[in-house]
Amino acid sequence: MKPPIRLSVALVTRNRPENLRRCLASVRAQDVQPYEIVVSDDGDVPSVAADIAREYGARHIIGPRRGLYANRNSAAVACGGTHIRTMDDDHTFPAQHFASCLEGVTRDPRAIWTTGEIFLIDGRQHSVALTANQWHPSGLGGPVSDLDDNWSIADGSTIYPAEIFASGARMIEDYSFGPSYLEFGAWLYQRGFRSRCLEGVLVEHHASLETLERTARDYASGASWLLSVLCYNLHFRRNVGRAAKYTAAVLRDCPARLQLLRDLPRLTACARKRWEGASR
Repeated sequence: MKPPIRLSVALVTRNRPENLRRCLASVRAQDVQPYEIVVSDDGDVPSVAADIAREYGARHIIGPRRGLYANRNSAAVACGGTHIRTMDDDHTFPAQHFASCLEGVTRDPRAIWTTGEIFLIDGRQHSVALTANQWHPSGLGGPVSDLDDNWSIADGSTIYPAEIFASGARMIEDYSFGPSYLEFGAWLYQRGFRSRCLEGVLVEHHASLETLERTARDYASGASWLLSVLCYNLHFRRNVGRAAKYTAAVLRDCPARLQLLRDLPRLTACARKRWEGASR
C-alpha cells in the first residue's frame, strides 16, 4: 500500500507582511488544506512574520539570509511531508487550487508538478501563462514541448517529491536572484525526475512596478544568467557553438559585461562541477 500523500508548503518571505498575510489567508480559504505550512523568513524583523505565521497555523523558521534560492532550499529541507510545494508570499490561489494539486500528485507521486500563473501588476491582470517555463539554450525560460515529460520549473509554485531534497539535491545558491533557478528542473531531469504540468491550474502572482524594476536590475547583473547558459550548452545539451552564441548575447545585454568576461573561467568551472556525474 502506498503511503498517504502529505503535501507540505515551503513558503518564503522577506519584509512583506501584508503579502504574507494575504497569501496565508488564501491558502486557509482552500477546501483542501496542506499537511503543513513552513514559513522561511529572510526578513529584518522576524517577530512580525512569526506572529502572522502563528495566526494562520503555520510554522515559522529563520531563513539563511543569502538570497531567494538559499531560502527556498532552507524552507524545503524544513518540511516533513511526502511532497514539498514551493510558494512565494505574493501568491494567492483560485478555488480548488490545492485539490487539483493533490489530484495530480496522487496520480503520479514521483513526478515534479508545476503550475501556470495569472500575473497581476498593482492589482490589475497583466498576462496569463498556462504552464511553467522550461529551461532553454538562451539560459532563460520558454514554452514546454511535452506537458507530461519536461524539465519545467515554476520558481514559486512547483511540487517536488520530498526524496529530492532528502537526497541532498539543492537549487544553486550562488546568486540571490536570476534565471539559474530554471537549471534545477533539468538537473533533476538528468537524474530521472521528470516535470509534468498541471493543466489549467494557476496561481495568482501579485507584483508591483517597484518589484518589476528591482527584478530587472537583478537580472541585468548577468552572472546567474551566464551560469545558466553555460550549464545548458556545455553540459545538459552540449553544443559549444551555441554556448558561444548565447554567452555573447549575455555579454552584449548586461552592463557588467567586463566583470562577466573576467568571471567566465570561474563560471565555466562552476558549471562543470555542478554537472559532474549527471546522467539519464
